[in-house]
Amino acid sequence: MLADQIINGLVSGGLYALVALGYTLIFGVLHKLNFAHGEVFMSGGYAGLVALSLGGGIAGALVAAVVVAAMLGLAIELISFRRFKSDDAQITAALSSLLVGLLIIEVTNKVFGSQPRSLGLSAEIYTAGVSVLGVQVAYVKLVILGAAIVLMVALSVLIERTRLGRNIRTVSESPEIAALMGINVTRVTQQTFVIASALAGVSGLLIGARTGVVVPEVGLSFGLKALAVMAIGGMGDLRGAVAAGLLLGVAEGLTYWIGLGRLGEITVWVLMILMLLVRPSGLFGRAQAQERRA
Repeated sequence: MLADQIINGLVSGGLYALVALGYTLIFGVLHKLNFAHGEVFMSGGYAGLVALSLGGGIAGALVAAVVVAAMLGLAIELISFRRFKSDDAQITAALSSLLVGLLIIEVTNKVFGSQPRSLGLSAEIYTAGVSVLGVQVAYVKLVILGAAIVLMVALSVLIERTRLGRNIRTVSESPEIAALMGINVTRVTQQTFVIASALAGVSGLLIGARTGVVVPEVGLSFGLKALAVMAIGGMGDLRGAVAAGLLLGVAEGLTYWIGLGRLGEITVWVLMILMLLVRPSGLFGRAQAQERRA
């Protein structure tokens, strides 16, 4: 039972981390919150639903989720952030993105309805599996966890080892200095939105595959948790987002294991309050400060 809940927690935590990484990337570059990111996450599931219904298969669903989410991300950047560049426009940009997110939810409700829609995946992927630590784990959980790990590692390599990653880090430190160095700040911002939104789209498809259905409300509920994960890990800290996401997932699993399943949904808020009281800078806040001084 304990091993089963830990595995479930790691799967959930990996998804939390992926969505939180998108929030963190955008906040790290613009220092503004994108409240429509949860709806971008939700759109990935519905894009996959359409692709699967048209016979595109899992590969087609994955491509559709990435493309639709990336296009939504670019639209949000254009509508809610491009015009609000000054430091005192944080609230305006955040409110604008919130309204765009609400619009996406309304359009989704009108087109697909408010009831859960089945992805139509085979029941075998939820029953067949392998034994891990004496627990029978469905293949779908292993695929989700593996995909989350691969995407997190790929993002880390992109940020740390590529020219685009160096540009993103430079813009995050100072857009003015980045512009003086010849970096196209607007293009880097767009690329950041594409990367963050693509991660969210894949995550939306993965959570749909895990539950077998997609629902419009998942963007709001999951997006709020991912925001809390970013706060726990540290605003703008990619390592913190990954660690906090996995920590939250395991904490929720342990809550169910000790018989407090009804309190599982408030675990994230308890952790966030405790972190803000004890360590407001996040899990790795002090380490980050030392690195900057060095």
